[in-house]
Amino acid sequence: MANQTKNQVNKNIKEDFIAYLKSVKLEWGKISWPQKQQVFVETLYVIVVTFVFTITILLMDSIFSGVLKLLHLS
Repeated sequence: MANQTKNQVNKNIKEDFIAYLKSVKLEWGKISWPQKQQVFVETLYVIVVTFVFTITILLMDSIFSGVLKLLHLS
């Protein structure tokens, strides 16, 4: 009897998994993907903004290091 219950549980798990995969396939078709040009432009924006922030942090670090060296020498 316990074996029969275990088989029923396994069958329910398989059915639930198959239903889940079917719903994923259905939702996958509803996705609206961006145009290649939009992806390219937005990627370029991210690269430029990252570069600007990196340069800004580098300059701030250089300025603070210089000020601290001047304070330490005094």
